[in-house]
Amino acid sequence: MTQAFADSAFDSLRLDAVADQEELRRVYELPGPAAVRKQMTELTEQTRRLIECASLVLVASVDADGNCDVSPRGGPAGFVSVLDARTVAIPDATGNKRLDTWQNVIATGRAGLLFLIPGRTTTLRVNGRACISTRPELLSQLTAVGKPPASALVLGIEEVYPHCPKSLMRGGVWQPEQWLPADAQPTSAEVTLAQLRMPGLTIADVQQTEADALKYRYE
Repeated sequence: MTQAFADSAFDSLRLDAVADQEELRRVYELPGPAAVRKQMTELTEQTRRLIECASLVLVASVDADGNCDVSPRGGPAGFVSVLDARTVAIPDATGNKRLDTWQNVIATGRAGLLFLIPGRTTTLRVNGRACISTRPELLSQLTAVGKPPASALVLGIEEVYPHCPKSLMRGGVWQPEQWLPADAQPTSAEVTLAQLRMPGLTIADVQQTEADALKYRYE
């Protein structure tokens, strides 16, 4: 363990953390019948429509060592294709080419999705088996950004669960009057500059790189 991790708050708090499910259930009541019953193994007409309205999906994955990752994927409404009641496909888009999610899926064959719709507070959780496909006949169908992607994440559904709207309502996600002013947070360029720690690199340099990335994002 490095000194940085040894001195963290986590290292102290985990000493008396909840140890098992029995201890956890002493803190929480059992879920209500509806919370259990509404979990399904395939899409209904209504959950299919939710996916077709979603312009943002968060993709959770894990590598062979158990290291977790969550990555956003966005596009016009309907950019995630419903292939059938138990299969969806997410086209890849030009990005930083780290391929963290894709490599995790190849390593473990699993992924979790959380679909969000602008202005709506209902979210949809979809979990299951996953693979990365480069099959031309599939990619030719996934042209939400104007051209077929280099690959797609295909998820075989094992769990479909619509969440209640409480979290987005509590966070005021779609309520501008609750948003912080723009200058209350560091800009994307400021965060990136601090992360890169490259002598001589300026805010202007990072801002130009970000602008170019947006301009040429579909190339």
